[in-house]
Amino acid sequence: MADLKERLLPPKPASAANLRDVSYRPSASGRPPFPGVDVLGLKKRGQGLRSWIRVDSFGNSQVIEVDKFSMMRRCDLPARDLRLLDPLFVYPSTILGREKAIVVNLEQIRCIITADEVLLLNSLDNYVVQYVVELQRRLHAAGVSDVWQTEGSDSSRRGRNFDNMFGNTSPDYLPFEFRALEVALEAACTFLDSQAAELEIEAYPLLDELTSKISTLNLERVRRLKSRLVALTRRVQKVRDEIEQLMDDDGDMAEMYLTEKKRRMESSFYGDQSLLGYRSSDGVQSISAPVSPVASPPDSRKLEKTLSIARSRHESVRSSESANESIEELEMLLEAYFVVIDSTLNKLTSLKEYIDDTEDFINIQLDNVRNQLIQFELLLTTATFVVAIFGVVAGIFGMNFTVPLFDNPNAFKWVLIITAVCGIIIFCSFLWFFKYKRLMPL
Repeated sequence: MADLKERLLPPKPASAANLRDVSYRPSASGRPPFPGVDVLGLKKRGQGLRSWIRVDSFGNSQVIEVDKFSMMRRCDLPARDLRLLDPLFVYPSTILGREKAIVVNLEQIRCIITADEVLLLNSLDNYVVQYVVELQRRLHAAGVSDVWQTEGSDSSRRGRNFDNMFGNTSPDYLPFEFRALEVALEAACTFLDSQAAELEIEAYPLLDELTSKISTLNLERVRRLKSRLVALTRRVQKVRDEIEQLMDDDGDMAEMYLTEKKRRMESSFYGDQSLLGYRSSDGVQSISAPVSPVASPPDSRKLEKTLSIARSRHESVRSSESANESIEELEMLLEAYFVVIDSTLNKLTSLKEYIDDTEDFINIQLDNVRNQLIQFELLLTTATFVVAIFGVVAGIFGMNFTVPLFDNPNAFKWVLIITAVCGIIIFCSFLWFFKYKRLMPL
Protein backbone atom coordinates (compact mmCIF):
# COMPACT_ATOMS: atom_id res chain seq x y z
CA MET A 1 0.00 0.00 0.00
CA ALA A 2 2.85 2.41 0.82
CA ASP A 3 4.62 1.59 -2.47
CA LEU A 4 1.43 2.33 -4.38
CA LYS A 5 1.06 5.69 -2.62
CA GLU A 6 4.65 6.64 -3.51
CA ARG A 7 4.10 5.56 -7.11
CA LEU A 8 0.82 7.47 -7.44
CA LEU A 9 2.10 10.69 -5.89
CA PRO A 10 3.29 13.27 -8.44
CA PRO A 11 6.92 14.46 -8.30
CA LYS A 12 7.37 17.41 -5.99
CA PRO A 13 8.31 20.64 -7.74
CA ALA A 14 11.24 22.76 -6.70
CA SER A 15 8.95 25.24 -5.00
CA ALA A 16 7.16 22.62 -2.93
CA ALA A 17 8.79 23.81 0.27
CA ASN A 18 7.67 27.36 -0.37
CA LEU A 19 4.13 26.18 -1.06
CA ARG A 20 4.19 24.25 2.17
CA ASP A 21 5.40 27.26 4.13
CA VAL A 22 3.33 30.00 2.52
CA SER A 23 0.17 28.74 0.87
CA TYR A 24 -0.70 25.72 2.97
CA ARG A 25 0.18 26.48 6.55
CA PRO A 26 -1.41 24.20 9.15
CA SER A 27 -4.15 25.53 11.34
CA ALA A 28 -3.81 26.44 14.99
CA SER A 29 -4.90 22.94 16.00
CA GLY A 30 -1.93 21.42 14.15
CA ARG A 31 -4.05 19.61 11.55
CA PRO A 32 -3.68 20.21 7.79
CA PRO A 33 -6.37 22.45 6.26
CA PHE A 34 -7.67 19.69 3.93
CA PRO A 35 -7.04 16.24 5.44
CA GLY A 36 -6.84 13.40 2.94
CA VAL A 37 -6.11 15.67 -0.06
CA ASP A 38 -2.67 15.89 -1.61
CA VAL A 39 -2.44 19.67 -1.43
CA LEU A 40 1.14 19.74 -2.70
CA GLY A 41 0.13 17.71 -5.74
CA LEU A 42 -2.50 20.30 -6.65
CA LYS A 43 -1.47 23.44 -8.46
CA LYS A 44 -2.84 26.89 -7.74
CA ARG A 45 -6.43 27.43 -8.73
CA GLY A 46 -5.44 30.27 -11.03
CA GLN A 47 -3.32 27.93 -13.15
CA GLY A 48 -6.07 25.27 -13.24
CA LEU A 49 -3.79 22.23 -13.26
CA ARG A 50 -4.86 19.32 -11.13
CA SER A 51 -3.20 16.01 -10.39
CA TRP A 52 -5.26 13.01 -11.47
CA ILE A 53 -4.82 9.25 -11.16
CA ARG A 54 -5.61 7.56 -14.48
CA VAL A 55 -6.52 3.86 -14.56
CA ASP A 56 -7.03 2.45 -18.05
CA SER A 57 -8.90 -0.65 -19.13
CA PHE A 58 -5.69 -2.70 -18.90
CA GLY A 59 -5.45 -1.98 -15.17
CA ASN A 60 -2.42 0.30 -15.51
CA SER A 61 -2.33 3.46 -13.41
CA GLN A 62 -0.40 6.67 -13.82
CA VAL A 63 -0.45 10.21 -12.47
CA ILE A 64 -1.26 12.95 -14.96
CA GLU A 65 -1.70 16.70 -14.60
CA VAL A 66 -4.57 18.11 -16.63
CA ASP A 67 -6.16 21.54 -16.49
CA LYS A 68 -9.86 22.07 -16.16
CA PHE A 69 -10.63 22.93 -19.78
CA SER A 70 -8.60 20.04 -21.14
CA MET A 71 -10.52 17.70 -18.85
CA MET A 72 -13.80 19.19 -20.07
CA ARG A 73 -12.81 18.59 -23.69
CA ARG A 74 -11.40 15.16 -22.95
CA CYS A 75 -14.53 13.83 -21.22
CA ASP A 76 -17.08 16.13 -22.89
CA LEU A 77 -18.32 17.42 -19.53
CA PRO A 78 -19.67 20.83 -18.48
CA ALA A 79 -17.91 22.85 -15.83
CA ARG A 80 -20.61 22.27 -13.22
CA ASP A 81 -19.95 18.52 -13.32
CA LEU A 82 -16.26 19.06 -12.58
CA ARG A 83 -17.17 21.23 -9.62
CA LEU A 84 -18.76 18.16 -8.03
CA LEU A 85 -15.28 16.63 -7.85
CA ASP A 86 -13.60 19.69 -6.33
CA PRO A 87 -12.05 18.65 -2.96
CA LEU A 88 -12.33 22.20 -1.67
CA PHE A 89 -16.12 22.00 -1.67
CA VAL A 90 -18.55 19.58 -0.07
CA TYR A 91 -21.28 18.25 -2.34
CA PRO A 92 -23.78 15.46 -1.62
CA SER A 93 -23.31 12.06 -3.20
CA THR A 94 -24.11 12.15 -6.91
CA ILE A 95 -23.95 9.79 -9.90
CA LEU A 96 -24.41 11.53 -13.25
CA GLY A 97 -24.55 9.83 -16.65
CA ARG A 98 -23.31 11.97 -19.53
CA GLU A 99 -22.68 11.40 -23.23
CA LYS A 100 -19.13 10.11 -22.89
CA ALA A 101 -18.54 9.82 -19.16
CA ILE A 102 -20.04 9.00 -15.77
CA VAL A 103 -19.39 11.50 -12.97
CA VAL A 104 -19.22 9.76 -9.59
CA ASN A 105 -19.11 11.57 -6.27
CA LEU A 106 -19.57 8.99 -3.52
CA GLU A 107 -18.02 9.91 -0.19
CA GLN A 108 -14.21 9.86 -0.69
CA ILE A 109 -14.47 8.43 -4.21
CA ARG A 110 -14.61 11.29 -6.72
CA CYS A 111 -13.89 10.16 -10.24
CA ILE A 112 -14.80 10.37 -13.92
CA ILE A 113 -15.49 7.07 -15.64
CA THR A 114 -15.29 6.78 -19.41
CA ALA A 115 -15.43 3.77 -21.73
CA ASP A 116 -11.62 3.42 -21.65
CA GLU A 117 -10.35 4.91 -18.39
CA VAL A 118 -11.08 6.11 -14.88
CA LEU A 119 -9.81 9.50 -13.71
CA LEU A 120 -9.61 10.14 -9.95
CA LEU A 121 -8.42 13.20 -8.13
CA ASN A 122 -5.00 12.39 -6.71
CA SER A 123 -5.51 11.94 -2.99
CA LEU A 124 -3.70 10.42 -0.05
CA ASP A 125 -6.94 9.06 1.35
CA ASN A 126 -6.75 5.37 2.15
CA TYR A 127 -10.10 4.63 0.50
CA VAL A 128 -8.94 6.18 -2.80
CA VAL A 129 -5.81 4.01 -2.79
CA GLN A 130 -7.92 0.95 -1.98
CA TYR A 131 -10.25 1.83 -4.85
CA VAL A 132 -7.34 1.95 -7.31
CA VAL A 133 -5.91 -1.33 -6.03
CA GLU A 134 -9.26 -3.12 -6.13
CA LEU A 135 -10.08 -1.82 -9.61
CA GLN A 136 -6.69 -2.96 -10.92
CA ARG A 137 -7.14 -6.37 -9.33
CA ARG A 138 -10.57 -6.88 -10.90
CA LEU A 139 -9.45 -5.69 -14.30
CA HIS A 140 -6.48 -8.06 -14.30
CA ALA A 141 -8.63 -10.91 -12.99
CA ALA A 142 -11.38 -10.38 -15.56
CA GLY A 143 -9.01 -10.12 -18.52
CA VAL A 144 -10.53 -6.97 -19.89
CA SER A 145 -7.23 -6.01 -21.48
CA ASP A 146 -7.38 -9.04 -23.79
CA VAL A 147 -10.71 -7.88 -25.17
CA TRP A 148 -9.65 -4.29 -25.75
CA GLN A 149 -6.36 -5.03 -27.57
CA THR A 150 -7.29 -3.58 -30.95
CA GLU A 151 -4.16 -1.56 -31.76
CA GLY A 152 -2.46 -2.37 -35.03
CA SER A 153 -5.48 -4.22 -36.48
CA ASP A 154 -7.59 -3.31 -39.50
CA SER A 155 -11.22 -2.28 -39.40
CA SER A 156 -12.65 -5.76 -40.00
CA ARG A 157 -10.69 -7.22 -37.12
CA ARG A 158 -11.73 -4.33 -34.91
CA GLY A 159 -15.35 -4.91 -35.80
CA ARG A 160 -15.02 -8.60 -34.97
CA ASN A 161 -13.43 -7.76 -31.62
CA PHE A 162 -16.31 -5.46 -30.75
CA ASP A 163 -18.89 -8.00 -31.86
CA ASN A 164 -17.21 -10.70 -29.80
CA MET A 165 -17.03 -8.40 -26.83
CA PHE A 166 -20.71 -7.44 -26.85
CA GLY A 167 -21.85 -10.84 -27.98
CA ASN A 168 -20.65 -12.31 -24.71
CA THR A 169 -23.74 -13.42 -22.87
CA SER A 170 -21.97 -14.58 -19.74
CA PRO A 171 -23.85 -13.43 -16.63
CA ASP A 172 -20.54 -12.49 -14.99
CA TYR A 173 -19.57 -10.09 -17.79
CA LEU A 174 -19.70 -6.36 -17.18
CA PRO A 175 -18.39 -3.52 -19.36
CA PHE A 176 -15.44 -1.51 -18.13
CA GLU A 177 -17.50 1.46 -16.91
CA PHE A 178 -19.79 -0.82 -14.94
CA ARG A 179 -16.83 -2.51 -13.28
CA ALA A 180 -15.43 0.85 -12.24
CA LEU A 181 -18.86 1.99 -11.03
CA GLU A 182 -19.29 -1.26 -9.11
CA VAL A 183 -15.98 -0.77 -7.28
CA ALA A 184 -16.96 2.83 -6.44
CA LEU A 185 -20.35 1.74 -5.11
CA GLU A 186 -18.74 -1.06 -3.13
CA ALA A 187 -16.17 1.32 -1.62
CA ALA A 188 -18.83 3.86 -0.65
CA CYS A 189 -21.20 1.25 0.79
CA THR A 190 -18.37 -0.44 2.69
CA PHE A 191 -17.19 2.89 4.11
CA LEU A 192 -20.66 3.90 5.26
CA ASP A 193 -21.38 0.44 6.67
CA SER A 194 -18.12 0.45 8.64
CA GLN A 195 -18.96 3.86 10.10
CA ALA A 196 -22.43 2.61 11.02
CA ALA A 197 -20.91 -0.47 12.70
CA GLU A 198 -18.47 1.69 14.69
CA LEU A 199 -21.32 3.93 15.76
CA GLU A 200 -23.34 0.92 16.91
CA ILE A 201 -20.42 -0.45 18.93
CA GLU A 202 -20.04 2.90 20.66
CA ALA A 203 -23.73 3.68 21.08
CA TYR A 204 -25.28 0.65 22.79
CA PRO A 205 -22.97 0.51 25.86
CA LEU A 206 -23.28 4.27 26.27
CA LEU A 207 -27.07 4.15 26.15
CA ASP A 208 -27.17 1.27 28.62
CA GLU A 209 -24.94 3.25 30.96
CA LEU A 210 -27.20 6.27 30.64
CA THR A 211 -30.28 4.25 31.61
CA SER A 212 -28.54 3.02 34.75
CA LYS A 213 -26.99 6.37 35.69
CA ILE A 214 -28.40 9.66 34.48
CA SER A 215 -25.68 12.28 34.64
CA THR A 216 -24.69 15.41 32.78
CA LEU A 217 -21.61 13.73 31.30
CA ASN A 218 -23.60 10.79 29.93
CA LEU A 219 -26.25 13.10 28.52
CA GLU A 220 -23.60 15.17 26.74
CA ARG A 221 -22.02 12.04 25.24
CA VAL A 222 -25.40 10.85 24.00
CA ARG A 223 -26.08 14.25 22.48
CA ARG A 224 -22.82 14.11 20.50
CA LEU A 225 -23.59 10.54 19.47
CA LYS A 226 -26.99 11.54 18.19
CA SER A 227 -25.49 14.40 16.17
CA ARG A 228 -23.08 11.98 14.49
CA LEU A 229 -25.94 9.58 13.85
CA VAL A 230 -28.06 12.25 12.18
CA ALA A 231 -25.16 13.33 9.94
CA LEU A 232 -24.33 9.74 8.95
CA THR A 233 -27.99 8.93 8.31
CA ARG A 234 -28.27 11.93 6.01
CA ARG A 235 -25.26 10.76 3.98
CA VAL A 236 -26.53 7.19 3.73
CA GLN A 237 -29.99 8.42 2.79
CA LYS A 238 -28.50 10.55 0.01
CA VAL A 239 -26.60 7.60 -1.48
CA ARG A 240 -29.71 5.43 -1.26
CA ASP A 241 -31.87 8.08 -2.92
CA GLU A 242 -29.32 8.52 -5.69
CA ILE A 243 -29.25 4.79 -6.47
CA GLU A 244 -33.04 4.58 -6.29
CA GLN A 245 -33.39 7.54 -8.64
CA LEU A 246 -31.11 5.85 -11.16
CA MET A 247 -33.07 2.61 -10.91
CA ASP A 248 -36.35 4.43 -11.54
CA ASP A 249 -35.07 6.27 -14.64
CA ASP A 250 -34.39 4.00 -17.62
CA GLY A 251 -33.07 6.92 -19.66
CA ASP A 252 -30.33 7.70 -17.16
CA MET A 253 -29.32 4.05 -17.00
CA ALA A 254 -29.18 3.80 -20.80
CA GLU A 255 -27.07 6.97 -20.87
CA MET A 256 -24.49 5.33 -18.62
CA TYR A 257 -23.84 2.47 -21.07
CA LEU A 258 -20.72 4.13 -22.51
CA THR A 259 -19.11 1.10 -24.17
CA GLU A 260 -22.25 0.32 -26.13
CA LYS A 261 -22.49 3.92 -27.34
CA LYS A 262 -18.83 3.86 -28.35
CA ARG A 263 -19.34 0.60 -30.25
CA ARG A 264 -22.29 2.05 -32.12
CA MET A 265 -20.36 5.18 -33.04
CA GLU A 266 -17.42 3.15 -34.35
CA SER A 267 -19.65 0.69 -36.21
CA SER A 268 -21.55 3.57 -37.82
CA PHE A 269 -18.24 5.23 -38.70
CA TYR A 270 -16.87 2.10 -40.37
CA GLY A 271 -20.22 1.54 -42.07
CA ASP A 272 -20.11 5.04 -43.54
CA GLN A 273 -16.53 4.49 -44.68
CA SER A 274 -17.45 1.23 -46.43
CA LEU A 275 -20.50 2.88 -48.02
CA LEU A 276 -18.39 5.76 -49.33
CA GLY A 277 -15.88 3.30 -50.74
CA TYR A 278 -18.66 1.34 -52.47
CA ARG A 279 -20.13 4.50 -53.97
CA SER A 280 -16.73 5.68 -55.22
CA SER A 281 -15.99 2.32 -56.85
CA ASP A 282 -19.49 2.27 -58.35
CA GLY A 283 -18.97 5.76 -59.76
CA VAL A 284 -15.67 4.76 -61.37
CA GLN A 285 -17.20 1.74 -63.04
CA SER A 286 -20.15 3.73 -64.42
CA ILE A 287 -18.18 6.58 -66.01
CA SER A 288 -18.25 5.09 -69.50
CA ALA A 289 -21.78 3.73 -69.21
CA PRO A 290 -24.47 5.56 -71.17
CA VAL A 291 -27.03 7.47 -69.14
CA SER A 292 -30.67 7.25 -70.09
CA PRO A 293 -32.90 9.96 -68.58
CA VAL A 294 -36.03 7.83 -68.89
CA ALA A 295 -34.56 4.54 -67.82
CA SER A 296 -35.95 2.93 -64.65
CA PRO A 297 -33.59 2.13 -61.75
CA PRO A 298 -31.95 -1.26 -62.18
CA ASP A 299 -33.10 -4.28 -60.18
CA SER A 300 -29.81 -4.39 -58.29
CA ARG A 301 -30.45 -0.92 -56.84
CA LYS A 302 -34.00 -1.92 -55.84
CA LEU A 303 -32.63 -4.99 -54.13
CA GLU A 304 -29.93 -2.92 -52.41
CA LYS A 305 -32.51 -0.43 -51.15
CA THR A 306 -34.74 -3.22 -49.85
CA LEU A 307 -31.80 -4.91 -48.12
CA SER A 308 -30.68 -1.61 -46.55
CA ILE A 309 -34.17 -0.98 -45.16
CA ALA A 310 -34.37 -4.50 -43.76
CA ARG A 311 -30.85 -4.19 -42.34
CA SER A 312 -31.67 -0.87 -40.64
CA ARG A 313 -34.82 -2.35 -39.12
CA HIS A 314 -32.89 -5.37 -37.89
CA GLU A 315 -30.17 -3.15 -36.44
CA SER A 316 -32.76 -0.95 -34.68
CA VAL A 317 -34.51 -3.97 -33.19
CA ARG A 318 -31.23 -5.52 -32.09
CA SER A 319 -30.00 -2.23 -30.62
CA SER A 320 -33.26 -1.80 -28.68
CA GLU A 321 -32.99 -5.35 -27.36
CA SER A 322 -29.36 -4.82 -26.37
CA ALA A 323 -30.30 -1.52 -24.72
CA ASN A 324 -32.99 -3.28 -22.69
CA GLU A 325 -30.53 -6.01 -21.74
CA SER A 326 -27.93 -3.43 -20.72
CA ILE A 327 -30.49 -1.53 -18.67
CA GLU A 328 -31.47 -4.73 -16.91
CA GLU A 329 -27.79 -5.52 -16.35
CA LEU A 330 -27.12 -2.12 -14.80
CA GLU A 331 -30.38 -2.29 -12.86
CA MET A 332 -29.36 -5.59 -11.28
CA LEU A 333 -25.99 -4.08 -10.36
CA LEU A 334 -27.61 -1.04 -8.76
CA GLU A 335 -30.20 -3.19 -7.03
CA ALA A 336 -27.49 -5.27 -5.34
CA TYR A 337 -25.86 -2.21 -3.80
CA PHE A 338 -29.25 -0.66 -3.10
CA VAL A 339 -29.93 -3.63 -0.83
CA VAL A 340 -26.56 -3.09 0.89
CA ILE A 341 -27.07 0.64 1.48
CA ASP A 342 -30.67 0.02 2.53
CA SER A 343 -29.43 -2.47 5.12
CA THR A 344 -27.02 0.16 6.44
CA LEU A 345 -29.86 2.67 6.60
CA ASN A 346 -31.97 0.14 8.52
CA LYS A 347 -29.14 -0.26 11.04
CA LEU A 348 -29.00 3.48 11.56
CA THR A 349 -32.77 3.68 11.78
CA SER A 350 -32.81 0.93 14.41
CA LEU A 351 -30.10 2.74 16.35
CA LYS A 352 -32.06 5.99 16.18
CA GLU A 353 -35.18 4.19 17.42
CA TYR A 354 -33.13 2.70 20.27
CA ILE A 355 -31.91 6.19 21.18
CA ASP A 356 -35.47 7.50 21.04
CA ASP A 357 -36.64 4.64 23.26
CA THR A 358 -33.83 5.39 25.69
CA GLU A 359 -34.82 9.05 25.76
CA ASP A 360 -38.44 8.09 26.40
CA PHE A 361 -37.36 5.77 29.20
CA ILE A 362 -35.24 8.52 30.77
CA ASN A 363 -38.11 10.98 30.46
CA ILE A 364 -40.40 8.47 32.17
CA GLN A 365 -37.87 8.06 34.97
CA LEU A 366 -37.56 11.83 35.36
CA ASP A 367 -41.33 12.22 35.35
CA ASN A 368 -41.60 9.56 38.05
CA VAL A 369 -39.04 11.34 40.20
CA ARG A 370 -40.82 14.63 39.57
CA ASN A 371 -44.14 13.10 40.63
CA GLN A 372 -42.58 11.72 43.78
CA LEU A 373 -41.22 15.16 44.62
CA ILE A 374 -44.64 16.70 44.05
CA GLN A 375 -46.27 14.12 46.33
CA PHE A 376 -43.68 14.72 49.03
CA GLU A 377 -44.21 18.48 48.70
CA LEU A 378 -47.96 17.94 49.08
CA LEU A 379 -47.45 15.97 52.28
CA LEU A 380 -45.14 18.65 53.65
CA THR A 381 -47.70 21.34 52.82
CA THR A 382 -50.43 19.36 54.62
CA ALA A 383 -48.21 18.84 57.68
CA THR A 384 -47.33 22.53 57.70
CA PHE A 385 -51.03 23.38 57.71
CA VAL A 386 -51.63 21.07 60.67
CA VAL A 387 -48.74 22.56 62.63
CA ALA A 388 -50.04 26.03 61.86
CA ILE A 389 -53.15 25.17 63.92
CA PHE A 390 -50.97 25.09 67.05
CA GLY A 391 -49.72 28.55 66.15
CA VAL A 392 -53.27 29.84 65.84
CA VAL A 393 -54.20 28.41 69.29
CA ALA A 394 -51.04 29.83 70.82
CA GLY A 395 -51.81 33.22 69.28
CA ILE A 396 -55.35 33.21 70.66
CA PHE A 397 -54.30 32.32 74.19
CA GLY A 398 -51.43 34.74 74.08
CA MET A 399 -53.67 37.79 73.93
CA ASN A 400 -53.60 40.19 76.86
CA PHE A 401 -57.02 39.57 78.50
CA THR A 402 -58.21 37.62 81.48
CA VAL A 403 -59.87 34.25 80.98
CA PRO A 404 -61.20 32.05 83.84
CA LEU A 405 -59.65 29.04 82.07
CA PHE A 406 -56.19 30.29 82.98
CA ASP A 407 -56.92 29.63 86.68
CA ASN A 408 -57.45 25.90 86.03
CA PRO A 409 -54.13 24.03 86.51
CA ASN A 410 -55.09 21.30 83.88
CA ALA A 411 -56.16 23.80 81.22
CA PHE A 412 -52.83 23.84 79.38
CA LYS A 413 -52.78 20.04 79.11
CA TRP A 414 -56.31 19.87 77.75
CA VAL A 415 -55.62 22.59 75.22
CA LEU A 416 -52.62 20.64 73.87
CA ILE A 417 -54.55 17.36 73.71
CA ILE A 418 -57.56 18.86 71.97
CA THR A 419 -55.38 20.76 69.48
CA ALA A 420 -53.31 17.65 68.66
CA VAL A 421 -56.40 15.50 68.15
CA CYS A 422 -57.92 18.10 65.83
CA GLY A 423 -54.66 18.33 63.86
CA ILE A 424 -54.45 14.55 63.43
CA ILE A 425 -58.07 14.40 62.28
CA ILE A 426 -57.48 17.16 59.76
CA PHE A 427 -54.28 15.48 58.48
CA CYS A 428 -56.05 12.11 58.07
CA SER A 429 -58.89 13.84 56.27
CA PHE A 430 -56.42 15.31 53.76
CA LEU A 431 -54.81 11.89 53.21
CA TRP A 432 -58.19 10.32 52.60
CA PHE A 433 -59.01 13.08 50.11
CA PHE A 434 -55.70 12.55 48.26
CA LYS A 435 -56.37 8.83 48.04
CA TYR A 436 -59.92 9.41 46.86
CA LYS A 437 -58.76 11.75 44.10
CA ARG A 438 -55.81 9.39 43.26
CA LEU A 439 -53.31 12.17 43.75
CA MET A 440 -50.82 9.82 45.42
CA PRO A 441 -50.58 6.05 46.00
CA LEU A 442 -51.36 5.36 49.65
